[in-house]
Amino acid sequence: MNDRAVEPDKKELLKQLKIDRSEPEKGAGTRPLKWFVLIALVAGAGFVFWFFDIPGQGSLLSVSTAVAEATSQRNLDSGGSVLDATGYVVARRQATVSSKSTGKVLEVLIEEGVEVVKGQLLARLDDSIPLAQLKLAEAQLESSRTGLEELEVLLKQVQLDLQRTQELAQRNLASQADLDSDELSVEGLIARLNQARKEIVVAQYSAAVQRQVVEDMQIRAPFSGIVIAKAAQPGEMISPVSAGGGFTRTGICTIVDMDSLEIEVDINESYINRVYAGQPVEVTLNAYPDDRFAASVIAIIPAADRNKATVRVRVGFVEKDARVLPDMGVRVVFLAQEARVPEQTPLRGVTIPADAIVKNGAGHQVYVVVADQAQARAVVIADRRGATVRVIDGLQPGERVVDKLSDELLASLNQGTRITSINTTERP
Repeated sequence: MNDRAVEPDKKELLKQLKIDRSEPEKGAGTRPLKWFVLIALVAGAGFVFWFFDIPGQGSLLSVSTAVAEATSQRNLDSGGSVLDATGYVVARRQATVSSKSTGKVLEVLIEEGVEVVKGQLLARLDDSIPLAQLKLAEAQLESSRTGLEELEVLLKQVQLDLQRTQELAQRNLASQADLDSDELSVEGLIARLNQARKEIVVAQYSAAVQRQVVEDMQIRAPFSGIVIAKAAQPGEMISPVSAGGGFTRTGICTIVDMDSLEIEVDINESYINRVYAGQPVEVTLNAYPDDRFAASVIAIIPAADRNKATVRVRVGFVEKDARVLPDMGVRVVFLAQEARVPEQTPLRGVTIPADAIVKNGAGHQVYVVVADQAQARAVVIADRRGATVRVIDGLQPGERVVDKLSDELLASLNQGTRITSINTTERP
């Protein structure tokens, strides 16, 4: 009986654990959605104000800026350019040193980058056969000299015989035939003696040739310079001409005279009238874009290339520099004669674009970018060249100024409008 009373109680407890799936309380499930929509509207409004720069508090004005650069010779000379071109450094004296005859390399005494002087020994070839031929020529020369000495002795003998025959002929003790025979013997020996002397000269020349051949087995530098390429190794065959195949070298090394470096530039024939001999030139190596080298036009080659419609111009450096190497690419600026400024002229101040300067009464001013503000600052101008101005007081190198100033932009800057830089101009 008690068990039956407990069973209904369990059923009641189970009913209480069921989830009520009836309609929720009005407004209880919509609150999160309302908050989400409200946040999205606020964020969207902020984005519109920021992106479209709507006038009002907190708006940013986009401006173009430029960096104040320390004044250098480059800043000033660029205004005197009459023509820009590109070219290459070339060496007027460059040689691939080889031998006069085919031979085997015994020793190479140089490496790339080594500086050599005129006459310095670069390599030695196998000279065993030329030495043997030299000894043979010297032996033939010695033999010719010995033969000459023998003929001289015989000449003395026949001259004595002729003298005795003449004395006997005066006393009628010798016939005329004996006298003529002795005279002819003397003349014959004199002729043989002259021939022997000439043979000695020929032998001397032959020995000299063989001596030169032996000397040519030692390859020497034709001029002073720097070795830029080593082409042969000990044990290889070398020949002054290509002997066919890939086992015979045609040179020992390549030497460049660094004092003969100059620049070759191909100028379009439409602009060749802007170039003349002796014209000052400014050279910038592609490897050192921040350094400039003084140069001048050596000559204009009096011939045009019909295929490229160009004329070649030779440009020489005023001073030699170890950084200049053959085949380097260069940028050449041909200057007007009156625009030339002496090298190493000390100049002070900074260089900025002329569009960043505003005339203010009796002076000038610029707008310096500080954070998101443009602050007006008075400056002192020294001179103006082309599109740039040299400022000697009021600006420091590296400071940014507002560029491309207009009346509308000036009005906004004077109202203290916050700015953002969209483009920073730097001189190349």
